[in-house]
Amino acid sequence: MEHKFELEAAWAGGRGGSGTIASGALQTAVSIPAGMDGPGVGTNPDELLLGAAASCYVISLAAMLERSGIPAARLSLRSTALVDTDDAGQPTYRSIEHRPLIELEAGADEAAADRARRIALKAELSCMITRALAGNVRVEARPEVRLLADGGGGA
Repeated sequence: MEHKFELEAAWAGGRGGSGTIASGALQTAVSIPAGMDGPGVGTNPDELLLGAAASCYVISLAAMLERSGIPAARLSLRSTALVDTDDAGQPTYRSIEHRPLIELEAGADEAAADRARRIALKAELSCMITRALAGNVRVEARPEVRLLADGGGGA
């Protein structure tokens, strides 16, 4: 089944200008980040790509854990992108690192924790955004899994 996504954009000014994008629930201002000598208005393509990769990954991970019967009490993610300048002076997206924290419900054992770690690594490969970036951007997951004590408070 094919799915179609559309986005509308408007831009004012040159490289130092800013604009807006709108696609479904996503509506935001955009520009070049201040750290790259832009105005720093709203978000930017680098953050948007990281957001796409991270949200795709965490959704894939949550679905895979659920299908595998892994009792996740809480799932959080910190993702980091590295953008570097190549020899020609062009900014280039180098890598994305996902650091999921999977907290398993009280009563889960180390075998469930090991399965959750393996699933966290596989989720990266099942994400369509990661597959779209393949060969261009290195994407990797470094999962941490915690077993919650009775009471479910976590650390």
